[in-house]
Amino acid sequence: MATYNMTAPLKDEDVAKLHAGDVVKLSGTIYTARDAAHKRLCDMLDNNEELPFELQGAVIYYVGPSPAPEGRPIGSAGPTTSYRMDTYAPRLHSLGVKASVGKGKRSPEVRKALQEHTGVYFGATGGAGALLSQCITSAKIIAFEDLGPEAIRELTVDNFPLLVVNDSYGEEQYAKPNFKF
Repeated sequence: MATYNMTAPLKDEDVAKLHAGDVVKLSGTIYTARDAAHKRLCDMLDNNEELPFELQGAVIYYVGPSPAPEGRPIGSAGPTTSYRMDTYAPRLHSLGVKASVGKGKRSPEVRKALQEHTGVYFGATGGAGALLSQCITSAKIIAFEDLGPEAIRELTVDNFPLLVVNDSYGEEQYAKPNFKF
């Protein structure tokens, strides 16, 4: 297992060097979206509408953060269970999304899409939302504000700790990550 420092958006060559079990400290711009937002994104694609963010190289974090306390850009921001996005994820990976972040296992269809489109699924530590939020330096709603916590947000992250769960080679890792906040 290796440890990498990476910056989002990601490129194929970034993702191609990752293997299940590797640790990634991610910095840069990522986006939040859960199932309701994923459905709306796919509806927008069906209607040939412009999306609220560029899919090419994107990292999507499956999270519904709590309200931001005074002086912080975001509240607790722990991962949600990923399988609810499995209906939509293969399509988004085919259009350029490079990574998703959540918790739990992914469907065979998602794992196949990761292989076909050089993608990766990262696990974030469930139950550690308050700690993970310390790695988020800015957050702003960019779409679907009516969804409340499930609105799409653009986040800036700094050394956000992730474990490669599914890589682009079909490997899986469900061990405990070896990283410190």
